Amino acid sequence: MAKFSFTAGAAVLLLACTPGVQETASAQNPSEVGGRVGDRTFTIQQLDDRWRELDPTQHAQATDLLYEGRRAALDDIIANLVLEKAAAAKGTPVPEYLEAETQARLTPVTDNAVAAFYAENRGQMQGRPLEAMSGAIRQFLEERAVEEARNRLIAELRAADPSISVLLEPPRRPVQIADTDPVLGPASAPVTIVEYSDFQCPFCARVAPTLKQLRETYGDRIRIVWKDFPLTQIHPQAFKASEAGWCADEQDKYWEYHDRLFENQQALTDADLKRHAAGLGLDTRRFDECLDSSRHAERVRAGLGEGARLGITSTPTLFINGRTVAGAQPYEVFSRIIDEELARAR
Repeated sequence: MAKFSFTAGAAVLLLACTPGVQETASAQNPSEVGGRVGDRTFTIQQLDDRWRELDPTQHAQATDLLYEGRRAALDDIIANLVLEKAAAAKGTPVPEYLEAETQARLTPVTDNAVAAFYAENRGQMQGRPLEAMSGAIRQFLEERAVEEARNRLIAELRAADPSISVLLEPPRRPVQIADTDPVLGPASAPVTIVEYSDFQCPFCARVAPTLKQLRETYGDRIRIVWKDFPLTQIHPQAFKASEAGWCADEQDKYWEYHDRLFENQQALTDADLKRHAAGLGLDTRRFDECLDSSRHAERVRAGLGEGARLGITSTPTLFINGRTVAGAQPYEVFSRIIDEELARAR
């Protein structure tokens, strides 16, 4: 019988700002002995703890990769089984059932959708006009629409089968939250999203509307915490922009200023940062003095240090109750994890 893979394919568009990194992974039972020196034994857990100290970035990526691989394999097995069950109930071969049910859920790609995609991703079009790119864009959108329709079908079949359970425990990072960190949402929220971000990173700006949509959907069930992680090697204005955010925080305008910077990523010089503050009605003398003094530089460096210890190498990197989400992922990626965490909290 033919099998169908529902694991993610190769990415077409970048989702994160990153200088580049490599990864590896392996696994044994944490309680197993991994080595001996004389009469002393060292468990896999102890070795993992030392690995985390020696190379937090590699350790974080390896544990994430291991979980993601196992989860993808489990999801693929479940997808095939629920498809086989549903197709058998209709007396239809799996390929025909999958094609028919996918077509029934398919959203047609319109000319407006092609034009909108071109406008949103103009920077990746290498100066080529819409007319030259429309065919490739339409093909990409159509392939994505098919994938989304299939995913909706699988999600419906999974939701209708109470015998399915996922027992894999995802890796969770020990993310620290300070009382002074900018926060949206109550401390009592069962789900906390910590975002390490960069005001000059285009993918960080892209994820901001997704987080706003999540707040509209989940309300007080989630809280969002901001952490500075300016990638100064590729975004030279990001560090000062992070300082400016803290200067706005002194006047209780952090999130308003946060939104203004993401709306004006091409205007982040010191003069621009001061102009944005004036546009929000801040006390400009007080703000300008704060920015010129660099008194919040240590706070920004602290965010960089925290992120480095967590193994972060790109922005945005988010943690949902400690679970890593790297890049400007679609709303559905966030909502799936949030729903899992809400169910776990019940």
